[in-house]
Parts: sequence; C-alpha cells; structure tokens
Amino acid sequence: MITTTFSSWMLAAVLALSASAGSAQPAQARASANTDLSARLAQAQTSPQLTTELLVKGRRAAAVCANCHGEGGNSVKPEFPNLAGQNPSYLLDQMRQFADGRRRFEFMEGMIKAMTSDEKVGVALFYASQVVIASAPVNSALAAKGKEHFDKICFRCHGQDGHGNNTYARIAGQQSAYLTLTLKRYRGGQGPRNNPLMTDNTRHMTDADIDAVVAYVTSLK
Repeated sequence: MITTTFSSWMLAAVLALSASAGSAQPAQARASANTDLSARLAQAQTSPQLTTELLVKGRRAAAVCANCHGEGGNSVKPEFPNLAGQNPSYLLDQMRQFADGRRRFEFMEGMIKAMTSDEKVGVALFYASQVVIASAPVNSALAAKGKEHFDKICFRCHGQDGHGNNTYARIAGQQSAYLTLTLKRYRGGQGPRNNPLMTDNTRHMTDADIDAVVAYVTSLK
C-alpha cells in the first residue's frame, strides 16, 4: 500500500516533472534488467528523489501506452482498461504476468519485455498518481442492484470503495465493456487470465447480474 507520506511525495514529484526532466541527475544507479521490481518500488517509497526520477521515465514510457489506455491512464477505447489510480504493486505484478506468459496478450508481452526495470516501476508509479475519470450511472436502478451484489461478494477482495490493494485490482471507475468481457471470461473459465477465485465467484452470475455490477462499479470514484 502507498502510505500518506509517500502519496504526498508522489504528488510533489508529478508537479515537478517538467522542471526536473531535463536537469535532474539520477538519484541512484540505473537498475539492471534483473532488478527485483518490488524491491525497486520499495526503494522509491523511501526516496522522493528516486520517485521523481522514475516518474520521469514512467511518463515517457507511458506515451506509447496512451494509444490504448489513454492519456493519463483513462482509456480511449472501452475494451481496454483504465490504468489511472491503479495500485503500483498490482500493476507491477500484471507486468510480470505478461512477461512470463501467465497473462497472454502478444502486443503487451512485447511492450513490457522491451521496457527496462526502471521504466516498468516508473510506469506503475505514473499511473498510480493519475486520477481515474468515473462515469455517472446511466441506469440508477441497475447500479443499485449491482451495489447489492458487490456488497455481498466483491468488496471482500476489491474493497468497499472498489480501490483494491496490492493483490487485487482497483475496479472503481473501470471501463464498462472491459469489465463485462472480463467477468464473462472468468465465469466461463476461459480467456487469457486464470483466477480460480474469480471463476468461483462469477460462476453463478447471470448476464443481468454482470450488467448490474458493472453499472455500479464503473460509477465508483
């Protein structure tokens, strides 16, 4: 989890990016390709200077990601997830899964394998510092029904506010088409991701249940 102090550092670093990008000297030696990503993130969580350095690299690398995930991590394509506001530890774990084949998407696999360790950590920090743009519920009654289901099951992993944690994704404000497809794939036990817990929790959801949960979750901030 990001502590309150670290969040303040991150915000200050984001505001300082334009001033520091051209003049700041590396706070620490460049991480090698074999750097432990979690360890590098932990370093940043205790070093505002390193956070700033990695955010510069992350913002630059994220310029390519914006083609699908949008500027600042708010997707411009409904089938691609928002990355804004996502937990950096969770994002790094997803990068590992793409890199080692546990999560399959050929384009993403190639992109992530081409990144340096510092770029990966920087991208995670950059997106974690962005604000997700939630959608107002189109159908309030449907969203209310979705809240009932969410409050019985989904909150256990994703949190009452849908913000997730180091292990489970932030789903608050997520893209509706992406969430709908992902839930249906989990329900059917098919698709590029395997998560027995999600498969078990979606097994008995009807299409109407999924539509309701998605209507609620996408409206969360």
